[in-house]
Amino acid sequence: MTKKHALIFFIDGVGMGSADPEVNPFVTADLPVLTALFGDGWYLADGGRRTTEQASLVPTDACLGVEGRPQSATGQAAILTGRNVSAAIGEHYGPKPNQPVRDEIAKGSLFSETTELGEKAALLSPYPQGYFDAINSGKRLYSSVPQAAVNAGIKLFGPDELMAQKAVSPGFTGEVWRTILDYPDAPLYTLHEAGQQIAKIAADYRFSFFEHWPSDRLGHRGPLSEAKAHLEKLDKVYGGLLEGWDAENGLLVISSDHGNIEDKTHRHHTKNRVATILVGKGHAELAESIEDLTGIAQAVRRFLEE
Repeated sequence: MTKKHALIFFIDGVGMGSADPEVNPFVTADLPVLTALFGDGWYLADGGRRTTEQASLVPTDACLGVEGRPQSATGQAAILTGRNVSAAIGEHYGPKPNQPVRDEIAKGSLFSETTELGEKAALLSPYPQGYFDAINSGKRLYSSVPQAAVNAGIKLFGPDELMAQKAVSPGFTGEVWRTILDYPDAPLYTLHEAGQQIAKIAADYRFSFFEHWPSDRLGHRGPLSEAKAHLEKLDKVYGGLLEGWDAENGLLVISSDHGNIEDKTHRHHTKNRVATILVGKGHAELAESIEDLTGIAQAVRRFLEE
């Protein structure tokens, strides 16, 4: 019998924006998978909640009642802990966590709650050896997600897991590992296949997290056309992910930490709500309790405990 499992598929810096095609790349992007799921305009700030037989979409507050633009460290920590980390430390903070954010993460997260029960948890996005070398030398700090995983005693995945097809690159296809990171034997996937593979791997864990950060980078820099093309790639990944997902036994949550890519008039994060998508048995009831980022962890807990 397949055990219950949950995956948070995290896309950095993706909010719900305006209907202006000169501002928001979602407007002109070809997104057949999610549009078929939720209808036209699902990505707009005024689109509201949407529920279908297969999935629910919740416009989710990333500001958390704290002044200023939401930031990655506190937003990601809120997603993983279910606590308002920005309010706890008195500000939005990022991109990497400072000591107050690390202290909040150390109080517990979905990773640590899972391992404390003797269940398996994993961060499915692998890192190249250079990342581990930089961490070990003190030249680089963990972001909130790997920090939470390490705190829980979870081994971060690297080249070995990628080669064994037990992890999928944040860029999905694996091409960057071959051409830029110098791993010529890295497995290659189409975007659809990458989504299927993530779903397959996630089924081996009680709780898992996949982290995709290039979306935030394209919000900060690059033209509107590149942002549009990137959203279209994500939609193809979603197609494979949804096709491979075991909705009877698994909860899939797609969400973000703050807005960014949906407004190409500037290079800053936005205060826009982010789209949280839930797929799995009881998704509509779970979605009802989500108002802001802290509700995501609560939904995962409810699903796994039922």
